[in-house]
Amino acid sequence: MVNPTLRAERRKQRERAKIRRVSKRPRLSVFVSNNHTYVQIIDDQEHKTLISASTVETELAKEFSNARNIDAAFKMGEIIAERALKNGITKVVFDKGGKPYHGRIKAIAEGARNKKLDF
Repeated sequence: MVNPTLRAERRKQRERAKIRRVSKRPRLSVFVSNNHTYVQIIDDQEHKTLISASTVETELAKEFSNARNIDAAFKMGEIIAERALKNGITKVVFDKGGKPYHGRIKAIAEGARNKKLDF
């Protein structure tokens, strides 16, 4: 029997390999922990993080008492989209990090799409 952590890591690596192989766009990567959510826009060609946002930042921490909230994730999606558009990034590839597309991950995607970030 394979360790569940190893299976999750394999899912994540398989997803990222497909994204890197197919696309030249920056990658919108989402990481969800038990308490916080982190989002980065990464340029895989240069291996650099271009833009980041998280529920740890004071802007969101003041607004939401619970960082695990779907409303906080939606707002964070809007924030990352605004920052991307300010830096001239309009199209990205969504990397959900091997997680299922629901809950906070779905809320981040909907928030970013709401602010006209294309993926």
